[in-house]
Amino acid sequence: MGGDQAPLRIVEGGLQALRESNNRFELVFVGRKEDVENEIAKHNSSGLRYSIKDAREVIEMHESPNAALKQKPDSSIAVGLNLHKEQNLDAVVSAGNTGAFMAASTLILGRLKGVSRPAVGTPLPTVKDVCFLIDSGANSDSRPQHILEFGLMGSIYATEILKKENPTVGLLNIGEESSKGNEMAQASFPLLEKSGLNFIGNIEGRDIFAGKADVVLADGFVGNIVLKFAESILPTLRSRFRSYASGNPFRAIRAAMAARTLRKVMKGFSYEATGGAPLLGVRGVSIIGHGSSTTIAVKNMVLRAEEMVNHNIAHLIESSISKMGAKAL
Repeated sequence: MGGDQAPLRIVEGGLQALRESNNRFELVFVGRKEDVENEIAKHNSSGLRYSIKDAREVIEMHESPNAALKQKPDSSIAVGLNLHKEQNLDAVVSAGNTGAFMAASTLILGRLKGVSRPAVGTPLPTVKDVCFLIDSGANSDSRPQHILEFGLMGSIYATEILKKENPTVGLLNIGEESSKGNEMAQASFPLLEKSGLNFIGNIEGRDIFAGKADVVLADGFVGNIVLKFAESILPTLRSRFRSYASGNPFRAIRAAMAARTLRKVMKGFSYEATGGAPLLGVRGVSIIGHGSSTTIAVKNMVLRAEEMVNHNIAHLIESSISKMGAKAL
């Protein structure tokens, strides 16, 4: 029931994921049954593997996460995650209240052994292909051991899902030298050096889109600022493009000729391609979608969840942190 256009886009995207996957999995829509049924009735869903789990309450976008979870135990977020905890589901995706979904994922599913702080990871486009920013919003204040854990979790995700062999890991900082940055960054540097990760040192903001590192490490405060800035680029360029073309027929013709190329070039800046951001470090698969998720974004979010389940990402993270052990942590 979460998202700016729920359950409309959620249903459309879910059914589209089933069609494109040739029914490889069963999809469970969690929400007010009659609302979900009304949306499904608008589509040809014959033969698709889905079911509906009734959840009467909805956590609205403006509600306080912790208060909402306590006051609305029958929300689609809480019901879905409890089904996951009970192993009736293998993954949960949501475009609802981000804070509530992150809090509920951590509280209901629990943290993996050895993980101090679950973190949100977000793929970002680069001039090469894509990098993985972690943490992009779960933890405003992080300690060095948290940054180390982010590096390990991000490396596993980049290897298994983004198909990067021995991914490079960079610590986002204000300079390349190991002495640069605040106390947290300076203390994180030697831990990452000794970790066994493919750590290339500090990177600066300009290095992100240049693709200098496959995995970019930051605390959630800085990471979320970077993410929101990156998300603003595409709509800003669109606005400037329209402004350039308006009121001048010759400019309008030039803009029309360049429009297709521009769309192709800027496609990677759209969140639709990746669908959502995984919350790594919890006991399961939890993917956070944009509140404004489109049908395509929801479809890709579901397909990415399936991919994470098939690669057993949670188990790989837990076993890797265990192997790293006290030497690094």
